[in-house]
Order: sequence, then C-alpha cells, then structure tokens
Amino acid sequence: MRAKILEINLFGSCIVRSHEPGAFEITGKKHRAIFALLATAPHGCRSRTFLQETLWGVSCYDTGRQSLRRALSDIKSTMGPYFSQLITTNNSDVTLDLNRVTFSGRPGQGTFLEGLDVPSPDFHDWRDSIRANPDQIHSLFRPASSPLPRPPVPTVTVLPLLSIENNHELSVLGDWFAEEICRSLSRSNLLAVISHLSSRALAGRQVDIEHIRTRLGVDYCVSGSIRMFDDQVITDVDFLDAVSGRILWTRRFSGKVRDFISDAGHGLRSIVESVGSAIASDTLSYVRGRPISEIADHRLLMAGVSLMHRTTLRDFAKSRELLDEAIDRSPRSAEVLAWRGKWHVLSVFNGWSTDAAKDTKSAVNCTAKALDIEPENAFCLTIDGFAHNNLLRRLDVASQRYESALDHNPNEALSWLLRGTLFAFQDAGAQAVHAAEKARQLSPVDPFKYYFDSLSATAHLAAEDYETALKFADNSLARNQRHLSTLRAKITALHFLGRDDEARDVGDELRRRQPDFSVEGYMRAHPAADYQLGQNAARALRAAGFQ
Repeated sequence: MRAKILEINLFGSCIVRSHEPGAFEITGKKHRAIFALLATAPHGCRSRTFLQETLWGVSCYDTGRQSLRRALSDIKSTMGPYFSQLITTNNSDVTLDLNRVTFSGRPGQGTFLEGLDVPSPDFHDWRDSIRANPDQIHSLFRPASSPLPRPPVPTVTVLPLLSIENNHELSVLGDWFAEEICRSLSRSNLLAVISHLSSRALAGRQVDIEHIRTRLGVDYCVSGSIRMFDDQVITDVDFLDAVSGRILWTRRFSGKVRDFISDAGHGLRSIVESVGSAIASDTLSYVRGRPISEIADHRLLMAGVSLMHRTTLRDFAKSRELLDEAIDRSPRSAEVLAWRGKWHVLSVFNGWSTDAAKDTKSAVNCTAKALDIEPENAFCLTIDGFAHNNLLRRLDVASQRYESALDHNPNEALSWLLRGTLFAFQDAGAQAVHAAEKARQLSPVDPFKYYFDSLSATAHLAAEDYETALKFADNSLARNQRHLSTLRAKITALHFLGRDDEARDVGDELRRRQPDFSVEGYMRAHPAADYQLGQNAARALRAAGFQ
C-alpha cells in the first residue's frame, strides 16, 4: 500500500494539509474547496467543467477556465513535489489519488465544510445537499471491515435435486445441477442467492418449505428430483414461493446418461431464465393496486426495475415512484441509487424526458452517490459509465468505468453488454460482437432480454452483419416494441440489406413513437455520431424519410 500524503478534514473546519507534519498546508477557500470536491467524487475525479461551474459559476466559461488553471498552479506551488504524486490533470479532468489521502473527521463531528463559504450558488447547493444527507459520502469514513447494507432484493435458495431411487451417482448429478443453477442465478444484480453449501445443509428427503424459509430467510426456493429411465436422466424442477408455498412453475429436462453434463446447458438456461421471469411477474402482480407503504422492501426494487423496462409511459412513471420509495427505505444502498440513475438515462434516451438537461444531471448525481457509497461496485461503475456514454458523450470515461467494473467482477453481464455497445459506437465491430455474446452468456437470468437483444443488434450493425442485426432487433421488438433505439437499429439493418420499403414502414412506426425525431437531433446527441456507425444510421434514417 502506498504511503499517505494528504490529510483532509471535511467535518468542522475544513483542513487540507500534508500527512507529514509541517510539509505544506492549503489555506485558500477555493483551493480547499477544490480538494473537497475531488475527495467526494467517485475515484476522486471531477471534470474541469464541473469544477469551473461549481466554484466560479457559468456566466463566463473563459474566466472560470483561467481561474481554475491559476488555482491549480497555486496549489502546485504550495505542495511542491507532492502535487504530482497526488493530482493528475488533463484537458478534461482533474483527479485526486484517494489511496494517498487520510480523512481525519467523520460525520457527526461537526458541520460539513463548516465556515467554508465560497461565493457560488452551485457550490452552496452541492455543500448543502451533503449536509442534508452525509451518508452519501459514507464510504470515505467506513472501516474496511464495516459491512455494506444488503441490497433490498428477493432471496433465492436452490436445493440439490433428490434421487428418487436413492442412487448415489444420480444424487451427485442432482447436486451438481443445483450448484450450476445457483452459480448462474448469483450473477444477477436483482437477486440474492443463498450459497450452495448452506442450501445443501438443509436438503432432505422431503422439502419442508416453512423450515427452509425460517432457517435461510428466503423468498423463493428451487427444488426437484432426478431419476433414470432407460438410458435417460430426467430432472423435474419446481419453483416455489417460500412464503405461501405456491408452485410458480415446473420444468423438466432430460438427457442421455453419458452426455448429461455436456448437454445440460440448455436445460440450465431455461430454468434460470424462468426464475428471473417468474420473480418479475410475481412481483408485478403483488404490487399492482397495493399501497406503496404496504409493499415489502425486497419487492420494491424488483418491481421498479421491471416497470422501468416496460413499454408504456405509465409504467415508467410508476417505476420512479417505487425506486424513490426504495431509496427512502435504503438510502445507503448503492445499487438502488444506481438503478435510479439508469431510470434518468432511459428517460432521456427513450424520449420521455420533459427536461433532458435536468435528467442528465440527476443521472450523474445518482451514480456519483452510488460510487461514493461503494466505489468498487461493478454494477454501479457500469451504470455510471452508461450515463457518461449515452448522456454526456464521454466515451473515454465510460470505457474506464466498464474496464474497472470488469476488473472487479469479470462476470458482470451488463458491463460486457455496455462495453460491447461502446465498441460498436467506435466502429470496433468484432470486439463489439464478442462482448455482446459474452454478456448474453453471463446473464441468462436477466428478465429484460429485449435490452440485451437490442444492444446485440447494435454490435452486429458495427460489424456490418446486417442479417444478424435484424434478427436481434426483431427479437427485441417482440418483447418491447417501444424501444426507440431498436427501431432505429432495424431501419439501419433493413436499409443496408436493400429493403428500403420495409425500412420506411418501420420509420412510420418510429414517427408514431417519437413525433419530433430528426436526423439532425440524433446526430447532435448520439455518442456514435462522429463514427461510421452513426453515419450509417443517419444515411439509413434519411432514406426512410427523416430529415
């Protein structure tokens, strides 16, 4: 671990000084404010624009830019050789190495930035928002051993499949089959999965669902049996509501004895997909017509996320209400905040926002707060990259976030998917297709398959494989006919397949869904506008009759 260089106190009087006594101290108000802004940012990084506007206002961009440059020069003079060890700058960002910073004060030991009165309304708004909710920078002061709050999601256990004949070899296969289901389910950000070892400890000849629910605290349970018939191994799997004992579905998979393990993939995927879909469906049935105060915590997030990906504006609006309630109940849950950030991104990207600038700011604020709580959470890093990519057109920041997410969790399906989309936007077709395929392999549980299919279509457009792109676009639209980017992807695929009449028909549908859509607006806002993928899409859209 690298030695600490800087000590910062944010609660009470704001102090910024060397960790080694007497080496240096930062005393200017705006100079200390720069450190406070950097120290509370995800990964210690703020854009120059954010620092300029927050500390010097938005009235004169050139004045703010020169003032920030001068302030950084002053800080460098004060810190001497320590500056380059702590601070990295480029044309767009300023980054503070948080690994070399010690925070001496804690929430509750004084007012946040007491006495640091920088004459800027944006700074006051930022400072006062943290004073109102210091938990949003909790991760700066949390000991390494301090547990994080558990995301409010449904909990599932998977019991080993029991051999009806009490056959030892079949029992081993049944245990393996359950472990593979457990491993696949655990990749979802919307489920908490009990470890296979804990589930195995409660396995018996009969399923006592009340005992399992009490001992493991689960909401759902996967159980079943395995048997032999001639040269076939047959599995029967049930999915149970652990509270009511209801069987939500049953599935059967069979395969030849000698090939069972190698052939079981399709059966496993079918079971895992069915679990995700059933929980989403069961949750939506549960919340429909129920007062929000009576909805259980673990249902709120699943329902909010499910409705976020539905096809009507009414469902989308309801999803925000549920996510807001989930945040009120779990204000320190990083993943809930990240999902709320994604809601704002989709609001803008799907054309539902009434104030795109405000939703853009809200999206980035939500993901920043999520990363304040859990800086290394792969899902939160991914959604932050998603916001920077789609709303701010900061493809460099998005790339860093996706790479960091996959460093922390190589099985984060959404990171692979969005990284593939970023590759597509940058005309790296082969890499885009590889990443999209990896995402689909890793996320069989995702109940929002339309989204994976939609972005897979984009990946194949970048690879100029228009037949496959059309197939994925059609699959996506079959599940969500309202997704605007999928309609644009389909128009592009049809145009480059020489099927312009069909492309114009899809264009009519896009007009109905988004009456104010224009190629000019698309090229102004889309991250791929400066690349061949964006140019191809614009060409196809013009051929379909858009201006």
